[in-house]
Amino acid sequence: MPSFDEVLKEAGEFGRFQKRVFFLLSQTGITFSSLFASVVFLGRAPGNFWCRIPGAAELSERCGWTLEEERNFTVLPLLLGNESVPGQCERLDVTWDASASCSSPLGRRGNGSPPVAPCHGHWVYEAPRASIVSEYDLVCGNAWMLDLSQAILNLGFLAGAFILGYAADRYGRILIYLLSCLGVGICGIIVAFSPNFTVFLIFRFLQGMFGKGTWMTCYVIVTEIVGSDQRMVGIVIQIFFTLGIIILPGIAYLIPTWQGIQLAISLPNFLFLLYYWVVPESPRWLLTRKKGEKALKIMRSIAKHNGKFLSPHYSEITITNEEVSNPSFLDLVRTPQMRRNTLILMYAWFTSALIYQGLVMRLGIIGGNLYLDFFISGAVELPSAFLILMTMDRIGRRLPFAMGNIVASVACLITAFLPEDIPWLKTTVATLGRLSITIAFEVVYLVNSELYPTTLRNFGVSLCSSLCDLGGIIAPFLLFRLAAIWLELPLVIFSILAAVCGLLVLLLPETKGISLPETVEDVEQL
Repeated sequence: MPSFDEVLKEAGEFGRFQKRVFFLLSQTGITFSSLFASVVFLGRAPGNFWCRIPGAAELSERCGWTLEEERNFTVLPLLLGNESVPGQCERLDVTWDASASCSSPLGRRGNGSPPVAPCHGHWVYEAPRASIVSEYDLVCGNAWMLDLSQAILNLGFLAGAFILGYAADRYGRILIYLLSCLGVGICGIIVAFSPNFTVFLIFRFLQGMFGKGTWMTCYVIVTEIVGSDQRMVGIVIQIFFTLGIIILPGIAYLIPTWQGIQLAISLPNFLFLLYYWVVPESPRWLLTRKKGEKALKIMRSIAKHNGKFLSPHYSEITITNEEVSNPSFLDLVRTPQMRRNTLILMYAWFTSALIYQGLVMRLGIIGGNLYLDFFISGAVELPSAFLILMTMDRIGRRLPFAMGNIVASVACLITAFLPEDIPWLKTTVATLGRLSITIAFEVVYLVNSELYPTTLRNFGVSLCSSLCDLGGIIAPFLLFRLAAIWLELPLVIFSILAAVCGLLVLLLPETKGISLPETVEDVEQL
């Protein structure tokens, strides 16, 4: 009985069939990255706004005021009385009723500053539908809720890594992928038309959970249907993630409302349901579930599409003698090599995400054109995939993995101590750190999938990558809290974390040119 890798080599390791499946599934990266970074545009600053005095809406309608006239009656007295009160989070402590005059609604006031009161839910925006900030009044004392919306999305990613990673190992890759695409689309529509912020948060969490399911499962499918010499497609698929980052500001620029942006990044997921007819189940997974006949049928189909021919004498494929069981965390740490790999990979995921998001947010603090700055920050990531493709097949995985972290560490440390009067140099070195940590981020995807056996691969990748989501939750708090102490302190912390990671990944086994492990014993012998 031939092994799976022997049959795959005979059927074609990266033929026309695999290229088609790879291209189709890679589109998931565009929609996932758009969801990942969408808060930048969904929650953009609302522009000018002010706090409306109780009764002002009725009086404005009776008097026929324009919004500008109402604003003058509301805000100008505040500015004249106290220039430090701009009228956004405070209002005049009065209530207008039917007796108020249209020409002088405040009546005569004495000398001194007018009394003010905090504003509670009576804001008026120049662009009321532009973002969730103006839609749900996430300003002044409620501004922290915008950060909460991104934390909730990352919690959804975290839940998806555990729940859907487990489900994909138990019920199949393509089934969970399709259900996740359906979930992202439906939840995305509900998010766009949420009647209140609570409903928005609930379905943003669910959209994050299903979104993580689409991204992780498509990645594993692509990795499992190609030969060991072609697994660099795991790096190429990251280019589509970057393309989503580059495309997103264009979508946001063309669509003026947050609901339109939300629908634009959610509805394409329904198109992925068509993959039911063109993307088969992973034959590796079928073999682990003792479904050898289905796996062999798919392999014959792959060979036919690739212009190859499988021997008609093949009646069974061997892949593993392990008993199939429901995976758990204990399976990932039960043996010495698996335990070491798991702990190092979990730390690498956490560090890469924390530094990556931290550097992205730091570049965003400098201001400027939001759309152009976001586009450039995405374009910076493109060279990382090409650098990896040029080096990993020649020198292996470990060295680029370690060097990405070490260079990022040095870049962060240098940036922290560069003088403020040469901002172009600080930005350039910080961008080098962004490029380097992106390389490390992309390599960890590939190495993670190569260091787990087939029965635990999807669960292992999902579990370890869940630390990425934890890093994403912590990053904004770490950045802004430490920056309040010293502006460059976050960079020093990023430097230490990256340096430790760069040393730890050198303890991982090299996987260049090695077949994907099928059993835990295979992993222990790497």
